[in-house]
Formats: sequence, C-alpha cells, structure tokens
Amino acid sequence: MGAAAQVLLVGLLFFGACLPVQAGRVDAADYQAFWLWGGVKPQPVLAQANTLYVLQGQIDGPRRAGEPSARMLAQNPATPRLSKDIELWLVYRAHTLDWNEDIHALLLAQLKRWQRAGNRVTGVQIDFDAQTLRLDRYATFLEDLRQRLPAHYRLSITGLLDWASNADPAALNRLGGVVDEVVMQTYQGRHSIAGYQRYLPSIGRLQLPFRIGLIQNGEWQPPDYLQSSPWFRGYVVFLLNPSDSVSTTPSNPP
Repeated sequence: MGAAAQVLLVGLLFFGACLPVQAGRVDAADYQAFWLWGGVKPQPVLAQANTLYVLQGQIDGPRRAGEPSARMLAQNPATPRLSKDIELWLVYRAHTLDWNEDIHALLLAQLKRWQRAGNRVTGVQIDFDAQTLRLDRYATFLEDLRQRLPAHYRLSITGLLDWASNADPAALNRLGGVVDEVVMQTYQGRHSIAGYQRYLPSIGRLQLPFRIGLIQNGEWQPPDYLQSSPWFRGYVVFLLNPSDSVSTTPSNPP
C-alpha cells in the first residue's frame, strides 16, 4: 500500500470512529454535546462532554392583563464542576420575544458571572418555537440581541423541523446572517417526533451551520448524506432523568 493510500485509510478510520453508533436508540455515551435542563440530574456521560448547553432562565410574558411586561424565571440545573476545555452555552427558553431592558441586563450579568468563574463561555442559545411563517420577526429579535451581546460571544438558536421544509428561503438566509448555528430538534417534549426522517433531506440542504438535536433514549437513524453537508456540525443530546419515559410522539412538529 502506497503512502498516500495509507494516509487516506487512516483518515477514513479516524472519521468513522468519530461518528455516533448507527443505532435505533440514542445512547448518550456515543455523543459529546449535551443539553442540561432544569430538574435533570448530572449523569456520568458529562465527563466526556466537550460542549454543554445549560439552561439559565425562562422568559415568560404577562400572565394576565395589567401585569408588567416579560420577566425571567431563574432556571439553575445542577451543574457539575466544568473543565476549562468545555464549550459552555447559556440557554434561555423564551415564550415571548417582547423582552425588556431588565431581561437583557440579567442575561449579560449571567454571562459575566460564568466567565469570571473561569468557564469557557462560548455564547448564548435562544430556545424559542418560532412559527415558520414568522421567522422574519424572529430574525429582527435576534439581530437586536446580537448587537447587545459582546462581540466575542456567539449566538445559537434551536430550530423546528418544519423550518427546513416550509420556511421562506429568504427568511432562513436572514437567520444565517445573524446566528452562528441552529440546532434542529428531532424531538418534541420528551419524545422523538414520528416521521422525523422526511424532514432530514431539507435539513441537509441548509446553507447555515447546523446541528441535530436528539432526545436521550429516543429514536435516531442518521442518513448517510447528512455527513456530506459542509454545514453540519454534529449532534446535541437532550439529557433525561432515568425515570423519564421516552417514546415516539405521534404528532407532527408545531
């Protein structure tokens, strides 16, 4: 075997070793990027993590007429001591985009606090279920948030499967000009979405950096063509407590 062929073979073997096991169920031990949500206890697999998305707050709108505008509810999952090598994203679950100045100030303060503690804070992720036909409004919100963030922080968002198939390409391109990545969720709540496979060809054609979000112990069969996309950045697994049951939801994504 020639030297060039040996180099190619070694490269292929290394690439194959980095891919998740081709299995029907999501085994968290096969991955290195995880969501850590409120109420979910740390698991041994976190010792192998290179990327963590840690929930920090939930932004809700007024519950009734006459109440003040949106407020942030603290969400502090039990987080193990982090290695300085771990990329840390602070996650904010948003039920409204009508943020006030207090919310922005609190978000920036939390970034500084994690940074001062010696963590490698990569950036912020917004988890908001934006309707496919209203992505332009979401892009406007994200553009404003991007301007408020210090330049060295990156911006990530979660995405719905429906975006890739039915969103206006111009709206998706606009998002790509603002965010550093989108994590497309193949689950809803604590369940894999039935028929997620039919959305994957469209996701594979996205022209912005993307990851695939999986649910621990959920269903997943990676298509071969996904790895060939120059925009594909890997997987993120949403961790669950052992007592949480997982199945495939019969409903379609919203």
